[in-house]
Amino acid sequence: MITEIVTFDLPEGMSREEVLAKYEATLPRWRANPDLIRKTYLYDPAGNRGGGIYLWPSVEAAKAAHDADWCRLAEETYGSAPRFDYFETPLIVENVVEAD
Repeated sequence: MITEIVTFDLPEGMSREEVLAKYEATLPRWRANPDLIRKTYLYDPAGNRGGGIYLWPSVEAAKAAHDADWCRLAEETYGSAPRFDYFETPLIVENVVEAD
């Protein structure tokens, strides 16, 4: 497995509500991707950045999902080109507590 971290600069003045609305609009696309194991959305208001952390079976799957068309759409949506980092993910700890 690999972890892909995608970050991008947000337009000056974009509110948290606007960012979350844009994120929510992408939920169906990511839920429909059979290769995606997990996605965590990122928002940094102090640094005016957004992004996501993705868990994929391979770098190839990540790059297929974030192809040139996706990069163009992200740049149009958020006002800057996305940046990508990839990490091997040898272990995962899940500290999920089930409600009674």
